[in-house]
Amino acid sequence: MLVAELENELVGIICGSIKIATTTGGLRPSSLGYILGLRVSPLHQRRGIGSSLVLGLEQWFHDNLVDYVYMATEKSNEASLKLFTYKLGFVAFRTPAILVNPVGNHLIPISSSVEIKKVEISQAECLYRKYMSSTEFFPQDIDSVLRNKLSFGTWLAYPRGENWNLSSSSAMSDSPTPRSWAMLSVWNCTMVYKVKVVKAPWTCVAMRKFSNWIDKFFPWLRVPVVPNVFSTFGYYFMYGMQAEGPQAELLMSSLCLYVHNMARKSNDCEVIVAEVGGGDVIRSYIPHWKSFSFSEDIWCIKPLQIEKEEAFLDWTTSPPPPTIFFDPRDL
Repeated sequence: MLVAELENELVGIICGSIKIATTTGGLRPSSLGYILGLRVSPLHQRRGIGSSLVLGLEQWFHDNLVDYVYMATEKSNEASLKLFTYKLGFVAFRTPAILVNPVGNHLIPISSSVEIKKVEISQAECLYRKYMSSTEFFPQDIDSVLRNKLSFGTWLAYPRGENWNLSSSSAMSDSPTPRSWAMLSVWNCTMVYKVKVVKAPWTCVAMRKFSNWIDKFFPWLRVPVVPNVFSTFGYYFMYGMQAEGPQAELLMSSLCLYVHNMARKSNDCEVIVAEVGGGDVIRSYIPHWKSFSFSEDIWCIKPLQIEKEEAFLDWTTSPPPPTIFFDPRDL
């Protein structure tokens, strides 16, 4: 973390983290620096403070032998995009989608043809390394992610009646898998921070009150209730999402509904969030409200080591892979 001070006043802040993750089309791991939390006081913007903070963090990354540095921003954040792409030499790189689904008041039934099991951390690590280690941005320390106190756990879904040896991680690695299966993990963001929607149109607030009133007095109608995002709330983040086989859609959507039902038990969780690659077929399997979601987040990246520039050009000019691993620690 770096801060900027002017006349003994805090006017800016930036954070960064380093990890080893899969890059260049899943061919090899690289050291990645991630920029997050860049903020400059509104009264001190357009004075080069943001640029100085980024350059200071880049120097720290360079001193720690980071190969590439990247950041994420909203498509609508023109000021941030101009700073990084026009002034600091970053390249717009990936455009994932952020999918948001409200946590409703009612338990959602899950198909009886689907078996859902929670797996042990060692088993989850084994599965991720077997099936997603070549996925872009897959962290080499996936075990640290899964063992973090914010990680609720990992769940598998497969057709009921089919067998999958869940007794040990070694057995899971060697045993045949069902023809169709899905998996995901859940990160509890409610324990870290709360968010709030401000300056919302009065129509949205009115719709929240009206839908809540209808559901209160006529619950059998099961009217979708607009979540209370106008007060502080938390959310769950689904990550490590993978699905294969002819029943992949049913199994992944069932897992998402399972997470929804789990979130209903929390007093702080109002929405469930997932982030997927722009071309990932799983995107259509995840329940979400389009009005709450973002069709394009933008990731920008640049090389820090000269010897990495040729590989960087090959990496950034090749077609983006459909699947990206989204590290919940980057939130």
